[in-house]
Amino acid sequence: MASCSVCDPVMGDEGKLYVPQDLVSVYREKVVPVASMLTPNQFEAELLTGQRIECEKDGREACNALHDAGPSKVVITSININGNLLLIGSHQKAKGEVAEQFKISIPKIPAYFTGTGDLMTALLLGWSNKYPDNLDKAAELAVSSLQALLQRTVNDYVAAGFDPQTSSLEIRLIQSQDDIRNPLPIFKAERFC
Repeated sequence: MASCSVCDPVMGDEGKLYVPQDLVSVYREKVVPVASMLTPNQFEAELLTGQRIECEKDGREACNALHDAGPSKVVITSININGNLLLIGSHQKAKGEVAEQFKISIPKIPAYFTGTGDLMTALLLGWSNKYPDNLDKAAELAVSSLQALLQRTVNDYVAAGFDPQTSSLEIRLIQSQDDIRNPLPIFKAERFC
């Protein structure tokens, strides 16, 4: 089977499956091995590895387990550890090599948005194509774009008189084109030693 470029395994979030349980093994056995980049959230990474992620070390180990399954690039896009939101990325440049791993701390925005996982994967793919050997830079730019877009979305809803915590917010893609194309790299990756 040929390798695909990126896989966002949209299986569920926050402990809830969006798909039938039997699809988890299909992702694990058929999809993950052919992906060159994998972008699960915490729940999806736990399903794919069978490992709980309760600390940064667990996130790094999950990335390593996913590398062993196939992908050279793994970005766990959102990990909630003690109320703090992290992205953990890992790039194994050659099979068998120790992966370069990093984290990005992400501020929580008190709202619920639709489409953020899809957009994050698209941004990671785009920036990874521009910086193929620098996953941490690609992730910095992707996170910076996404956070600017989410903040613009909240500001627009507040300006229109809506409480952003009362319903799911549609993200402001068109209004955030400049943030997507030319993000201010505010969120920095911190490499693990």
